Amino acid sequence: MSVDTAGRELGLVILGGRCSVDSSRGSWKNIGRRPDVFSGMPYAFYLPISTKAEVTAETDCDLAFCYSKATEYHDPQLVTPPDVEVEIRGGANATRQINKIFRPEFDAHRLLIVEVYTPGGNWSSYPPHKHDVHNLPAEADLEELYYYRIDRPEGYAIQKVYTRDRRLDQTLTVRDGQMVRIPEGYHPVVAAHGYNVYYLNALAGSARSMAASDDPDYEWVRSTWRDQDPRVPVVTMDMEGIAAGRSNRP
Repeated sequence: MSVDTAGRELGLVILGGRCSVDSSRGSWKNIGRRPDVFSGMPYAFYLPISTKAEVTAETDCDLAFCYSKATEYHDPQLVTPPDVEVEIRGGANATRQINKIFRPEFDAHRLLIVEVYTPGGNWSSYPPHKHDVHNLPAEADLEELYYYRIDRPEGYAIQKVYTRDRRLDQTLTVRDGQMVRIPEGYHPVVAAHGYNVYYLNALAGSARSMAASDDPDYEWVRSTWRDQDPRVPVVTMDMEGIAAGRSNRP
């Protein structure tokens, strides 16, 4: 498929399969390993503004195109599994795995991208937090998308999105392949018992920061965590398949 970023920057995350990217900024060949998001760590591309590219599937591919408006040019980059920082966050049944693909330190204008794995029955994005006010260093103003995958087709997650004054107060049942937009407010998630839940977070806003503030009604929960769920991490480097090749990196 053809891509023209124009006035946007692009984070292309390989959810599964292998692909090649030939762009006006350089070419990468036969990139990717995992067959799906539950089978290994991610590869991703960063393509800057004013870039044209052809993306070719080398196998059956599952690709996520994450765009943000941008005005600054930053060099294109390939992110490989060793580049991804893994954090085991939370505790008890709020333990989850965070794969940080485009961290705040990543050389981009606005885009921030992470993967989150939540084991069945666990909570995620918990205590409920928000990032809708520019008040650094405590909080950045970021819009966010949650793109879901569930490890079995009948599985689901529950996501709540609410503001403190309840102007916005929605509770959503989310299934495999669905997406939730978070325009503002707190946004906790719980995975249905028996089903591992994955979501890809794409964020962009007022700063290269993921600073967020907890809902003060629930922040006390952090003090109760003693141990982390042994089912996490859900995916590791040991799950990786054959090595991928690369050519002509700019």
